[in-house]
Amino acid sequence: MRNLTPFRGVTTLQDQINRFFNDAFDTSAQESNLTTWAPAVDIFENEQELIVKADLPEVETKDLDIRVENNILTIRGDRKFEKKQENGDYLRVERAYGSFSRSFALSSTVNTDAIKADYQNGVLTLHVPKREEAKPKQIKINAEVSAKAVAASAQ
Repeated sequence: MRNLTPFRGVTTLQDQINRFFNDAFDTSAQESNLTTWAPAVDIFENEQELIVKADLPEVETKDLDIRVENNILTIRGDRKFEKKQENGDYLRVERAYGSFSRSFALSSTVNTDAIKADYQNGVLTLHVPKREEAKPKQIKINAEVSAKAVAASAQ
C-alpha cells in the first residue's frame, strides 16, 4: 500500500516563523560572543588557603583588574578581538571576546590583605590565605594526665 502524505513539502506558517527566529538568534549569538562572556572559574580550598583559578586565554595582565571590596572578590578584564588576519578572513568565530566581570563572596575567615595573584599560560590563579584563627588546629592530648586518671580510678 502506498503511503499518502498530502501535505508533504508544505511548511506551515509556524515552521517558517520558527526558522526565521532561529536564524535571527543564531546570528545574534555569534555577535554576542564579541561583546559578553564570563570566563570559567574553579574555586577550591585546603587548610591554608582558598584558591581561585580563572581561564583567561589571550588576556593581557594590563587588561585585568582584581579587587576586593566588602569581602567581594571581583575579577574584571577584557579580551580583545583582532578582526584583521594577515592571510585570510574568519570563517567562524565561536570564542567569546570583550569585557567580562566575575564576582565572588568571600567568607570572613580569609585574609584579603594577603591575596596573591599569578598569571601563567592563560590561567589566573589567586591565593587567598585563611586567617590564623580560621585554620584548623590540632589539640594534643596530655598522656600523663590520662595515665594518672586511669591509675586513680583503678584504686
